Amino acid sequence: MDKKDYYEILGVSKNASADEIKSAFRKLAKKYHPDVSKEPDAAEKFKEAQEAYAILSDENKRKQYDQYGHAAFSNNAGGGFDFNGFDFSDIFDDLFGGGFGFNFGSSSRSRKGRDSILRVNLEFEEAVFGTKKTINVAGEVECSECHGEGGSGVKKCPTCGGSGTQTVEQRTVFGSFMSKTTCKACSGKGKTVENVCKKCKGHGSVRENQEIEVKIPAGVNTGNQLRVPGKGESGSNGGPSGDLYLEFYVKEHPIFERDGIDIYLLLPITITEAILGCKKDIPTLSSSVKITIPAASQSGDKLRLKGKGVEDVHSYKKGDMYVVIDVVIPKKLTKEQKKLVEELAKTNLKDDDKFVKIEKYL
Repeated sequence: MDKKDYYEILGVSKNASADEIKSAFRKLAKKYHPDVSKEPDAAEKFKEAQEAYAILSDENKRKQYDQYGHAAFSNNAGGGFDFNGFDFSDIFDDLFGGGFGFNFGSSSRSRKGRDSILRVNLEFEEAVFGTKKTINVAGEVECSECHGEGGSGVKKCPTCGGSGTQTVEQRTVFGSFMSKTTCKACSGKGKTVENVCKKCKGHGSVRENQEIEVKIPAGVNTGNQLRVPGKGESGSNGGPSGDLYLEFYVKEHPIFERDGIDIYLLLPITITEAILGCKKDIPTLSSSVKITIPAASQSGDKLRLKGKGVEDVHSYKKGDMYVVIDVVIPKKLTKEQKKLVEELAKTNLKDDDKFVKIEKYL
């Protein structure tokens, strides 16, 4: 069965802001959470809302969804959405507080690292034909000394018993409530170390520059993104690293102009070439070709060269190239040229109905 549209599930428009998306999910979470809702299909609706919010609240994932739909996340084994690493706790804590007995997972569980985005500048030809690039990425990576443990002599936190949370009694004018908070002794990791790692100071990760080589497919354009799995921020508590998204910016070309997968070339020709027609050698993306300019060509006329455009990055279909005629009037004439033009002016050149339409109103 086809999945529902994520925007439809949350009841928001495709132009909804991040605050509107969050507000919509809060309402649905409060309505359909299995611990509070009595509706028979509450669990399924709650799961749908979770999935929709996990995608639309993430800028990179939302952009991927807007571009490719559900297909952008269809590679997960089993067909279900992977919530690993996505933290709903701020939403749920705000909705239900910590004293109602809701348990939304231990802080000590493994978490996927955050995704990151990096802008990559491309030359026009690199975007058209594809290329390989070595990218320098700065980010949090797993500490090579302690392998993410934060040190040696790892043991279960004696304060929280490995849960990563502590139950605290809060006294208010409405009575006493029990709430869960992050364990201060282990910072929510559920474990402590006897010897703190000197390299990462116990964090389990360090900020480093790393070089990665990526293959950029032919046909990318400004605004397109390429996902590099596992090259984002490092995960916590043994969780996987996030993904890196490369967003491309393509530089303009001196003579070619791109529109999607089509290419345009403005070709200047002289008056006589326009009147009499001619053959011209012109550049394309791959080589030079000879084209025929028809007699009586006008500025703005287009000649189509099929399949001489850019390869579509998704379908591998080739676009076309359009040669746009630009009849250039000379700014200076020699005496001989001026004499020839004056002789030409004595002949009848008004063979077009355009002249007749104007002269009717004189």
